[in-house]
Amino acid sequence: MASLLWAGAMTGCGSEVRVRGAALVPLPAEVVAGDSGFTLGPATAISVPAEAAGVAEHLAFAVREATGRRPERRSGGEIRLALAAGAGAEGYELTVDDDGIVIRAQTEAGLFYGVQTLRQLLPQRADGEPVRVAGVRITDRPRFPWRGAMLDVARHFLPVAEVKRYIDLMAAYKLNVLHLHLTDDQGWRLAIEGWPELTKIGAASQVGGGPGGFYTADDYRDLVAYARARFVDIVPEIDLPGHTNAALASYGVLNCDGRRRDPYTGIEVGFSALCVGSPQTDRFVSDVIAEVARLTPGRYIHVGGDEVRELSTPAYTRFMERVQEIVGATGKRMAAWQEAGRARLLPGTVVQYWKTDEDPGVVADAVRQGAKVVMSPASRVYLDMKYDSWTHAGQDWAGMVEVADSYEWDPATLIEGVGAAAVLGVEAPLWTETVGGFDDLTYLAFPRLPAVAEVAWSPQGRRSFETFAPRLAAQAAQWKRWGINYHESPQVPWKR
Repeated sequence: MASLLWAGAMTGCGSEVRVRGAALVPLPAEVVAGDSGFTLGPATAISVPAEAAGVAEHLAFAVREATGRRPERRSGGEIRLALAAGAGAEGYELTVDDDGIVIRAQTEAGLFYGVQTLRQLLPQRADGEPVRVAGVRITDRPRFPWRGAMLDVARHFLPVAEVKRYIDLMAAYKLNVLHLHLTDDQGWRLAIEGWPELTKIGAASQVGGGPGGFYTADDYRDLVAYARARFVDIVPEIDLPGHTNAALASYGVLNCDGRRRDPYTGIEVGFSALCVGSPQTDRFVSDVIAEVARLTPGRYIHVGGDEVRELSTPAYTRFMERVQEIVGATGKRMAAWQEAGRARLLPGTVVQYWKTDEDPGVVADAVRQGAKVVMSPASRVYLDMKYDSWTHAGQDWAGMVEVADSYEWDPATLIEGVGAAAVLGVEAPLWTETVGGFDDLTYLAFPRLPAVAEVAWSPQGRRSFETFAPRLAAQAAQWKRWGINYHESPQVPWKR
């Protein structure tokens, strides 16, 4: 076998991966071309061990996409999944030769990621004709364990079906964390037992007005199950103690004067805060966190902690330390935005870096306390930023963010004193103040979301935008088949 390098790749930079026309995103750790390949025909079957039954349907779907027919599942099938030690928790090895296609991994998650790579290798014809796959051996594993996307359903509510569709788009690029921003000034989107006014009043609107909406406990369980079937963990965010006007409008006891606030449909921030330190607020926070923890099988609960301008620093830090205790009592770990680094933090707490226009010293302080960092620099990966002045949706307070901006950075060198060992991962937030529907959402996410996925997955030394852009361009045909709207960035050589 010979290593596959794209003609024109720069020495020392990442190489474009091409397997007879296939271009892979995110870039695998190693790709070696083979001398022979395999043809999928009408009788091609799949073989999946019982221990990996959760991946069988994803493999069958990938084959059906390419051939137009659902493959039979039987022992000794030509396309095989195998559990084997050695690839790491999420790594895999994919081999195509004249005997068939084999994906080996240590875990079901690794097999799933191998299947996502196979989807990109298979021609998307679905016409019933035989499909030829070139010989190749791919050895791959992710750089970071937290590869996330944040979806804001508080400013504009998104129904369950649209959140599921976004999960599918994430999973196709090996992202494994959906940070779901469930509450804010404009809306409270999750039913909480014992606090019915949160959804009766707090969920009844959104930015600009409109009906709003919320998820029942069963809706949320459905989302969690759907995500976990695609090896995505949902990290719910209940934003506290600021960004709380929807709660303050629902219950007067959460305000220090005992009076309900008016519902809010604007986009300004920093004007709201719970009456911290009161018994009513403590009971409210405890009840909410307990309910969210009960519904969430993952290990993290995000509590916000950002843009709290109505509290003094001592009041803020006392609250963040108290909510950290409440989260810990449920068996979960706390995640919060970078401002939480001002408080005393427990080892293993996650702080999320986002403020690129401020001194990141608070993040380094959090790391010195044993915290881990999720990198979400707004000027790089905030998907709600406009691409340029002509972009019809989005904001520009962190600047214009083109696809190269989202790609050309290293999470391990972004903040002095925060090296690779302290970086848990990378996450691309998408706030929805200006999002009018799912087409707006995908237009802002694509092509930047796959760019961030490669930052989170691929070895830093293998990456360069020069070789990424043509691989990204090759993804557009799939996006069109998926029916998603995307930005045709002038930085990408789209195929016509």
